[in-house]
Amino acid sequence: MKDFFDKLFGKRKSAVLDVETAPLSEEQLRSVSQVTVSYTPPQILVASGQSTGMQREHNEDTIFTLCSTLANGENDIPFGVFIVADGMGGHQHGEVASSVATRAMAEHVLKKLYYPMVGLRPQEQNESLQEILEAGVREAHQTVHRRAPGGGTTLTTGLLLGEQILIAHVGDSRAYFIYPDGRMLQLTQDHSLVRRLVELGQLTEAEAVVHPQRNVLYRAIGQNEPFHPDVNNFLFPHPGYMLICSDGLWGVLPDTDIFRIVNAAPNPSQACYELVQAANNAGGPDNISVILVQYVG
Repeated sequence: MKDFFDKLFGKRKSAVLDVETAPLSEEQLRSVSQVTVSYTPPQILVASGQSTGMQREHNEDTIFTLCSTLANGENDIPFGVFIVADGMGGHQHGEVASSVATRAMAEHVLKKLYYPMVGLRPQEQNESLQEILEAGVREAHQTVHRRAPGGGTTLTTGLLLGEQILIAHVGDSRAYFIYPDGRMLQLTQDHSLVRRLVELGQLTEAEAVVHPQRNVLYRAIGQNEPFHPDVNNFLFPHPGYMLICSDGLWGVLPDTDIFRIVNAAPNPSQACYELVQAANNAGGPDNISVILVQYVG
């Protein structure tokens, strides 16, 4: 088992984050200075929430969560797969596209990693984690072409192994880290035309929020020529959370509201419920999907 994970982790690539720092207030210092309990093995708390929204007739989003731990006193390794896909192309295409892409991605990762980990398949492993995720995205892309021609979907996948989390991303669903000191760090880059214009300096952030083409993507599963997904590797914050969500959440609620709800909730399940309710209370113009993961170790 050790050799299996050594091969996986030996080829990993780490993302370099440009993070601004600022002095903490007394309240923030108290929150991050509390004595924490060490759990063995580490505990992964996972919750999700979803809603059609207030202005859509059907749901085109798909979510997938799976989390387990294999602990034998030597390799106490939490494992998790978390996926959000936001379909496009109407009821017959968007809904099918997000569903089949999510299933294809999950099946690929489980066959390559989860089944060998629990002894259901041989432990021979010659691919890195990044290569496995890239191949999973390609499989999802091809599956959408076959099963939902004309449809497309975003696909944001979090793969948790031990304390590291890899994010494979296409589209404009988002992944964040949420820290108890008030920071929210966006881990993904929107593959949208409006975001590209902001990066080029042709639009301001304020103009992007209300731009009529803010939902138009230049990269999506099932709709473009073959491409390389964004795949980045991070250390999971603890204390802290990882949030994966569709634009039905982040496009409606400001980061300050998302942070407040997550950190005020007694558990991830309640946080997801309140996030969905807040997005609906703000008009719910789109389908809402959210996955919240907390690493307690």
